[in-house]
Amino acid sequence: MKGKGIRSRLIANFVIVIIFTVAILESLLIYIVRQNYYSSLEGSLNNQIKICAEMYTKYFSDTSLQDNVLYNVDAFWNQSNAEVQIVNRDGNIIMDSQGRIPQVVVGRDIEEALAGKAGVWIGYLDEQKVMAVANPLVSDHQIVGALRFIASLNGVDQDIAKTTKIFIIIGLFVIFVVGSISAFFANTIVVPLQEVTAIALRMAGGNFAIKSRKTRDDEIGKLSDTLNYLADEIVKKEQLKNDFISSVSHELRTPLTSIKGWAITLQNESFQQKETLNDGLNIISKESERLAHMVEELLDFSKFISSRIKLNPQVVNLVSLVEHLHKQLIPRAVRENIDFVVDYPREMPSIFADVDRLKQLFINLLDNAFNFNRAGGYVHFRAEVREKDFKFTISDNGCGIAADELPKVKEKFYKGRSSRSKNGIGLCICEEIVSLMGGKIEISSELNKRTDVVVTLPKGENGDG
Repeated sequence: MKGKGIRSRLIANFVIVIIFTVAILESLLIYIVRQNYYSSLEGSLNNQIKICAEMYTKYFSDTSLQDNVLYNVDAFWNQSNAEVQIVNRDGNIIMDSQGRIPQVVVGRDIEEALAGKAGVWIGYLDEQKVMAVANPLVSDHQIVGALRFIASLNGVDQDIAKTTKIFIIIGLFVIFVVGSISAFFANTIVVPLQEVTAIALRMAGGNFAIKSRKTRDDEIGKLSDTLNYLADEIVKKEQLKNDFISSVSHELRTPLTSIKGWAITLQNESFQQKETLNDGLNIISKESERLAHMVEELLDFSKFISSRIKLNPQVVNLVSLVEHLHKQLIPRAVRENIDFVVDYPREMPSIFADVDRLKQLFINLLDNAFNFNRAGGYVHFRAEVREKDFKFTISDNGCGIAADELPKVKEKFYKGRSSRSKNGIGLCICEEIVSLMGGKIEISSELNKRTDVVVTLPKGENGDG
């Protein structure tokens, strides 16, 4: 239905434009034809009346106008097929070739002729449309009257009407032809749109394997490309989501299995010795803590995605924060034989930010650096104070990130090919935190050599900086 609507509108718009164009052109042509017919008749009458007026001045001016009417009138109307009238100096008709002498002279051509100029008038006489031309009659350099030729315009108007009818028929034919061509051109737009719409409907039904066929490199072709790209991205995101759900399910199942196993073990009286009980409760406690951390991470992710997260900014002592991070992670570094170095200016100013989110940001990034490292490796955390911002760099010499994976590591649900990858939302949450604080996060890496994560945060207005 929508395609038909577009086709109808396109054809209607084309036809409306053509109708207006044809109407304007035909009106102009009809006007020109009418003017040409009238001008031709006027020129013919003027030529005839000038010959008669000159003949009067040359041969008949030695006698009075009345005498010429009585004895020489044939010399005037024999020169033309038009009705001939002679008017005296007072403006009264004294001779009419049709034998009718009206009491009132109609037309301004007589006034102009008696004033010494050639006059033309178009109007109605006896309910008939006519054209009248008048010319002064001169005797001894004096205007003694006027000669008038009157021609009916009925025949001329009939010729104009015939020409107009031909123009209208031609115009209708042009509109029909152009309308047909418009329908063809409309189909070249509508049919590809209908094909793209059909593909989009099938994609909406879940068939993302189908592709929209690109026939032209125009806007519709770009729409096909965009639709295909969208389908590919949906498939990728769907796969990422499925992998994420599978990964999270596996991650949750592991601590739950440990908790459940030790709970069943400790229920057995033969395993309730103090040492076994302490080991079991310790494992249950650690696995419960790990499970709570994963659930909290998922809840944070949900809040960030739905834009429901809110920061609670305050003045944060960066020196205390960095020292806290060092104390918290140094036992892990010792346990995993990783060289953990923290470098920061002793007089580092404070920052106006959410202290809990800052801790979450840096712990997530440092946790990744430890997870993707090996015994004997290093993790360096360096803080710098610049003119307008703070720069935090976390470097490690772990397994690194492949060049083709690097642009995707901050995407939701994305997990790299490494077996140490978890649920694929840690870096996404980090980027959301940095974005909310008005900063940016950049990652560079070389596979099996190094990884550098640079976090830039602006100096807060209420901080010491």
